[in-house]
Amino acid sequence: MRQPFRYHILVCAIFLGICLSRCGTQSDKIQPTRTKLTESVYSSVTVQPDSLYQVYAAVGGILEKNLVEEGDLIKKGDPIAQIVNNTPLLNMENTRLNLELARENYSGNNAVLSGMRDEITAARLRLKNDSANYYRQKKLWDQKIGSEVEYDSRKLTFELASSNLQVLVGNYERMKNELKTKLIQAENNYKTAMIATDDFTVTSQINGTVYDLFKNQGELISSREPVAAVGSSDKFVIEMLVDEVDIVRIREGQKALITLDAYDSKVFEARINKIYPLKDERSQTFKIEALFNNPPQVLYPGLAGEGNIIITEKEDVITIPKDYLFDGNKVRTEEGIIEVQPGIENLDRVEIISGLDEDTYILRPGE
Repeated sequence: MRQPFRYHILVCAIFLGICLSRCGTQSDKIQPTRTKLTESVYSSVTVQPDSLYQVYAAVGGILEKNLVEEGDLIKKGDPIAQIVNNTPLLNMENTRLNLELARENYSGNNAVLSGMRDEITAARLRLKNDSANYYRQKKLWDQKIGSEVEYDSRKLTFELASSNLQVLVGNYERMKNELKTKLIQAENNYKTAMIATDDFTVTSQINGTVYDLFKNQGELISSREPVAAVGSSDKFVIEMLVDEVDIVRIREGQKALITLDAYDSKVFEARINKIYPLKDERSQTFKIEALFNNPPQVLYPGLAGEGNIIITEKEDVITIPKDYLFDGNKVRTEEGIIEVQPGIENLDRVEIISGLDEDTYILRPGE
């Protein structure tokens, strides 16, 4: 008797389910394997020139012209840009005139000090004359010759002449010190004005390369905005951003494997050179620096890529896929669930230190 068509479909579906079930069970049953295992920390990578810094102008003004172009090699002290502003030039000229006046005043040839010296000379002559008259009269009075009124008059005239000379000398010294102070202040103001004028030529602080110019001729320059970017010509550093949960595992001197987008799949070795202690609150990452062991022949600022910082490397260890481990330290076997002691791990596999051997079959959790 011919069986209904629906009966044959049902039998095929049951048979297919059994096959898939058995195949799935077999494919999810594996044994641990011995292999080399490397534990690493992932980071994003950006290549930058060493000592890269942004150049700022000390004063504001109008950019007269850039004295270099992007890619130019420069030395420390070489001019980068020229800024124009007439106000400091006028200030410098004013301070120069003030300096000349102060220097002339202090030299002693001006009317003030010269007149005061003349007064002192005259006062000394008067004092000398009054002193002679006083002592002559005193000598006579001691001999009871002459009148007491004339003696007192000569004495008062002498004392007034002496006091007047002291006042004139004191005034002269004070004026001289005041003029000296004004001369020093004028010299300092002139030096400051000269420095302000020099600051209108922006110079490089290092030997290196001009990587960028931020302003064009005729644009307004502010002391708060960079004019250019300068960095090392032949030494580059690798800036790496590491998640805060991994930063405590990073040490200076650790090896890093770097891949750059510009160099396809080629791997470059590097060493951690510096760890910045301040966390970036926006990205929740820490910045670290590494140096190439053998850098690529051609590098440009901003080249991006990825890096893996090697934390631990072990040879010939028992490992299993990470998705076969659950609850942190348990695996499922044909005899039931057992506890193991995990070790280091990478993205795919985890080391099993104890609790499991290579001959034991393990099942994927939930099977």
